Amino acid sequence: MTEESTTPDLVELVRKQVEALDRGDVDGVMSSVAEDAVLDGRMEVVEGQAAIRGFLEDWFKTFEELGFDLEEVSHLGGGVVLAVVIQDGRLVGGEGHVRQREGWVYRCVGGSIARLTTLEVDQGRAAAEKLAQERG
Repeated sequence: MTEESTTPDLVELVRKQVEALDRGDVDGVMSSVAEDAVLDGRMEVVEGQAAIRGFLEDWFKTFEELGFDLEEVSHLGGGVVLAVVIQDGRLVGGEGHVRQREGWVYRCVGGSIARLTTLEVDQGRAAAEKLAQERG
């Protein structure tokens, strides 16, 4: 059996994680993250489940309101999932909204998220396709 056939539906795993983000449910987000996972964000790289949890808790604290919408999600093969995610929020003490649309590249191993890289959408799509080919 291939890894893909023995692991949960990775599209659904990502969908549930983004739904947990939208609820501000850090435990729900972390439930699918591997112990040694890496979050490769645009401004920093965070390694390990505890550090990622701390990063998320700090991120949520900077916003009065924060929402996540999943615009697109697809499993490209080899445990690679591309999600197009829109974050929309209002910073603490701010009046206007901050909105960003990103390409999130997930590398999943054994049904858990091993790495998440956030990029501009087109960069994310290209990176995900390349990674899927390498892992395929």
